Amino acid sequence: MTVVLPEVLAAPRNLWRRFANWLHDRMPRGLYARALLIVILPVVLLQSAVAYVFMERYWEVVTYRLSAGMARQVAAIVDIYETFPDDQEHTQLRRIAADDLNMEITVLPKGALPAPAPKSSLFSLLDKALSKELSRRVKKPFWINTGLARNLIEIRVALDDKTLKMLASRTHAYASNSYIFFMWMAIASVIILAIATSFLRNQIRPILRLARAAEEFGKGRNVAFSPRGAREVRQAGAAFLDMKRRFERAIEQRTTMLNGVSHDLRTIITRFKLSLALMGDSNEAVEMRKDVEEMERMVEAYLAFARGDGDETSSPTDIEAILDELKSATEKRGIAAAVKLEGDPKIIARPAAIKRLIANLVSNAQRYGKRIELSATNDGKTMTVSVDDDGPGIPPERREDAFRPFYRLDESRNQNEANSGLGLAIARDIARLHGGDITLDKSPLGGLRAKVSLPI
Repeated sequence: MTVVLPEVLAAPRNLWRRFANWLHDRMPRGLYARALLIVILPVVLLQSAVAYVFMERYWEVVTYRLSAGMARQVAAIVDIYETFPDDQEHTQLRRIAADDLNMEITVLPKGALPAPAPKSSLFSLLDKALSKELSRRVKKPFWINTGLARNLIEIRVALDDKTLKMLASRTHAYASNSYIFFMWMAIASVIILAIATSFLRNQIRPILRLARAAEEFGKGRNVAFSPRGAREVRQAGAAFLDMKRRFERAIEQRTTMLNGVSHDLRTIITRFKLSLALMGDSNEAVEMRKDVEEMERMVEAYLAFARGDGDETSSPTDIEAILDELKSATEKRGIAAAVKLEGDPKIIARPAAIKRLIANLVSNAQRYGKRIELSATNDGKTMTVSVDDDGPGIPPERREDAFRPFYRLDESRNQNEANSGLGLAIARDIARLHGGDITLDKSPLGGLRAKVSLPI
């Protein structure tokens, strides 16, 4: 019984896995390029295989047949020379060779044949075929040179008293018109490539339109989209529109509900304020007013978090104007602030939501820092806004927790907005609503850096 070791079985699998990974790393990433490769690669491989097999057989068969014909002509010339030895000028032989065989003949004195001519790799098949056929047809010593200029072949045959030198066209013994086959194959490949490219481009375009529509919708922008293309692409587009309508309907219902809740809560808070105003300015009334104001701020924060500013329309938003406004507000609180901007300051976004996002980050920095730096960079693809402070910062292992709603970092800094614990949560929600995100890192000022990345 033969025992196969696991290592022996694992080696081919590991080799195949490495090859698959190597191939995967070099495959194109785009659907258009992959589809084009799927269409073109089999055609190219099939044409290459057919061309190799056909041309290899064609060259060999045709070249051997042409070489056999030239060998018969050489044998006929030798027979004519030996049959009519009295023709001293060999006039008839030259005429027959020139008119009927398209060959040029020279009768040389008796002498040794030249050394074998250098063999060209390009005409190796011709050398082999012609030598073989001459050996069969001509029972005399001979010498050939297939690499002459002007597309000629030289053949010398040693006779008893003379040496016959014959010059003939190489095309009479060699299949030299193969370039026509390759030319037609190349033209066919170009036509196939052009048709496949045009067809695939038309098939990929609806998919790209669907991807752009989904991306724009994910950024909160208005989307004008109608399904087109193949049946499967239209089905995906219709599913996207159904999802979009359900999402918008859910947003509308949530907004209606929140407006009702907001109205009811504000009505109650207004009653409290009115009652406290009628109570006068006693110590108890003052403390209760502070509690009511704190409750009002918290209610507004909760409603803002629940609403998510999802009903606002996207429009050109000037990030520089927002940063300058927040810089002025920060300086009024006695905190040093600076603004730095690179690139175009305008992006398409929801202005009020973006302002609230940056304001939450600045408010969080104001609470713990004595110095704040605001910077924005537009690289053509992403708008990056950074808020740096010189406060105590947040430990790396707790930075992600800072985005959790109602989570407080009492040990170092509190990201609350009006003690609601929703400042950074609302900011990240707005950033992700625009297709971006917020990350926290250590600031060059020594405190915390909040970096917002928004796609253009």
